[in-house]
Amino acid sequence: MIETGRIVIAGAGLGALYAALELAPRPVLVISPETLGEGASSAWAQGGVAAAMANHDTPEAHAADTLQAGAGTVDPEVAAMVTKVAREHIIDLTELGTPFDRDADGNYVMSREAAHSAARVVRVKGDQAGDQIMQTLIAAVHAAPSVQVLENTQALRLETEGATVTGIWITRADAPSAPVLIKTPGVLLAGGGSGGLYAHTTNPPRIRGQVIGFAARAGARIADPEFVQFHPTAFDIGEDPAPLATEALRGDGAVLINSAGERFMLAEHPDAELAPRDIVARAIFAETQGGRRPMLDTREALGAEVLTRFPTVAETCARAGIDPVRNPIPVAVAAHYHMGGVEAGMQGRTSLANLWVCGEASSTGLHGANRLASNGLLEALVYARNAAQNMGRLNLPEEANEIHPAFPEGGQGLDPAAVKSLRQTMTAHAGVRRTAAGLKQALAAIARLEAEQASDENFINMCATATLIAAAALQREESRGGHFSDDFPEADPAQAHRTRITLDEALAIRAKVQEELT
Repeated sequence: MIETGRIVIAGAGLGALYAALELAPRPVLVISPETLGEGASSAWAQGGVAAAMANHDTPEAHAADTLQAGAGTVDPEVAAMVTKVAREHIIDLTELGTPFDRDADGNYVMSREAAHSAARVVRVKGDQAGDQIMQTLIAAVHAAPSVQVLENTQALRLETEGATVTGIWITRADAPSAPVLIKTPGVLLAGGGSGGLYAHTTNPPRIRGQVIGFAARAGARIADPEFVQFHPTAFDIGEDPAPLATEALRGDGAVLINSAGERFMLAEHPDAELAPRDIVARAIFAETQGGRRPMLDTREALGAEVLTRFPTVAETCARAGIDPVRNPIPVAVAAHYHMGGVEAGMQGRTSLANLWVCGEASSTGLHGANRLASNGLLEALVYARNAAQNMGRLNLPEEANEIHPAFPEGGQGLDPAAVKSLRQTMTAHAGVRRTAAGLKQALAAIARLEAEQASDENFINMCATATLIAAAALQREESRGGHFSDDFPEADPAQAHRTRITLDEALAIRAKVQEELT
């Protein structure tokens, strides 16, 4: 056991680093599973940050779009708060050195994305916002003497006394080891979402719901776990994770066609390619299921400009042998963002004392049933600052020694076959389209895998989050946002509310399903 006066931040993405800088000069320990900046979902975000920066736009319009996209379950007070402060976070990032795209007059270049009523997404080099913001924050963290980063380590579980978090267990991420307990005055969870629980995902390989899972295992209340957003346009080129064809392409006029050359979104929604993501995702999924390979066509809208304005997309195309100037890009639906997570109040506080959460591991009420494009990075920024300011009220020392844990031998690596089976189960039964029968099969399969891998705590964390997703989806007998049920294809006004569930409640649902199936 190691005792420290440092706040421990589990995760090393945008929210984690922004919070660490906000807490300065208070001492902080950042737990990073890889070299800082690698493997973070934030760094992979292409679209940008949504903020009402243009003269023609307002925070109120941004909030209204957020409410509309969220399909009836967005918390309006949260939406108003987040959109109101969005501008100041863009300015702060600019002052830190983030090279946002600007025009000749110095104005921010704004892009329009799906379900936005105006162009309000601030970008960097077209499609490199996440990476560039992360590089800016990494440089600032390296220059901050109050921040210690432990690379190649990962959080495994929380230590609690009653409903109070008193520490966090960590282990090596690059090799099997026994865990070490760090006693700390406070923990901030900022370790990403759950996309990697699915077989086709845009998320980095490590992002498989572990943080949400171990928080749930400690008793933290979870909100909206059934709402998983599937990005409509991931590259369908056989890579895992699937590279992203940013939504900004469609914002700039790219269209979706199938193998017959038909522009199929025109019949699906008045906004066609710029319809909310869940609608576009289901339409693309239907084309795939029907054997009509869906493709993103940038030829007429962008022509050769796609190569210079969207360098990440151009690089992926080159790697796959695709010339987007002459040919459309094959795309498929992929798990992209989890609207659910550890329930967080306005200040990022969870249901457990001394535990805060920000970013995709959280569920704040901003996204509702379907996240508005590019609100993800914004939410991470806002709640990282809110949580840091709230954590600053703890009785923290002005300085604290660095810690250098010696990990004992022990532990085990993940079983690749078990992980593959879990991911295939989630895609088959808790994915874009769901049925009660399929969700019950998923719960039974998760229980079996969990029992088979009972000694692997990392895998148990994944199974906890998978159980929460499937159990909550089974309970929601309607279709709304990122949750679509073939059994209940219409939205039920009586169910226009957020889900709040504990792991114990989800496990009880799972146990009941197991009884039914035996």
